[in-house]
Amino acid sequence: MSLFLPKLSSKEEVDGAIKEVAEKVLVLRFGRDEDSSCLQLDEILSKTAHNLSNMASIYIVDVDKVPVYTRYFDISYIPSTVFFFNGQHMKVDYGSPDHTKFVGSFKTKEDFLDLIEVIYRGAMRGKMMIKSPIDPQNIPKFDLLYHGI
Repeated sequence: MSLFLPKLSSKEEVDGAIKEVAEKVLVLRFGRDEDSSCLQLDEILSKTAHNLSNMASIYIVDVDKVPVYTRYFDISYIPSTVFFFNGQHMKVDYGSPDHTKFVGSFKTKEDFLDLIEVIYRGAMRGKMMIKSPIDPQNIPKFDLLYHGI
């Protein structure tokens, strides 16, 4: 399904998208095209991209081609989805310690649509931290990994 979504293959392309997407939520899905969880998420993203075209721009980022951002956002699990608005990283409280990214695939198309709408409305009001509208039972849970402790 990621055939229908634009791909960013270099740091420069990701930087450009972050700088150029204005007055919309920038959605960056980090993962690999051949991963089944990424394909599941890509299906949801591609099905909602047209409906969200006034509120969001969605891009696919291969974790192996842009390792600087993979390290910067501490992407240990894929897929991981990061959100920006007007060049600012948007943080979302999912009820977990990590507010920088959504880890895993969304359970339903509606969960993703609701999240984008809440991020967009919050960002338009100047908020940098948004409370997730997704039912906590629909948010994948992952243990935090602490390396070298």
